[in-house]
Amino acid sequence: MKLMLASDIHGSAYYADKMRTAYCKEKADRLILLGDLLYHGPRNELPRDYAPKEVINILNSLKNEIICVCGNCDSEVDQMVLDFPIMADYAVMYDDGITMYLTHGHVFNPQNPPKLKQGDYLVNGHTHIPANVQMGDFTYINPGSVSIPKENSNHSYMIFENGEFTLKELK
Repeated sequence: MKLMLASDIHGSAYYADKMRTAYCKEKADRLILLGDLLYHGPRNELPRDYAPKEVINILNSLKNEIICVCGNCDSEVDQMVLDFPIMADYAVMYDDGITMYLTHGHVFNPQNPPKLKQGDYLVNGHTHIPANVQMGDFTYINPGSVSIPKENSNHSYMIFENGEFTLKELK
């Protein structure tokens, strides 16, 4: 199975469209969204081409492809306009003997991990900083941010395929 993981679109139609294009080029089986889809949040500057209504249309065009968890900037109002579930705090996926605990990162994160077994993966966004770090019993994965990267990182996403996570720049 090939998965594309992305996070923190924050209402940018420009980067949501680039993400959709990358997803189609990657020919991934599913798009995993790790929250913060439509609203930019009070701590962030407006991202390029901030247009949440356009982002709604872009994401709804992929509604049958998306598995999503709720970010700290997502709300029930957002769920009313999106045609796929976004309100789950977490999701658990299994592939190739790998367990991935998917969450946004504002509750569960490397400093406050959920109950994980040896070899599990904690996958979250929230920080806008890419990561692939062994944390002792588990591995921490973060695809960075689609629209508002931080700490000199690039606009990015990750691909999970054949048991490996690969960070890619969103071009």
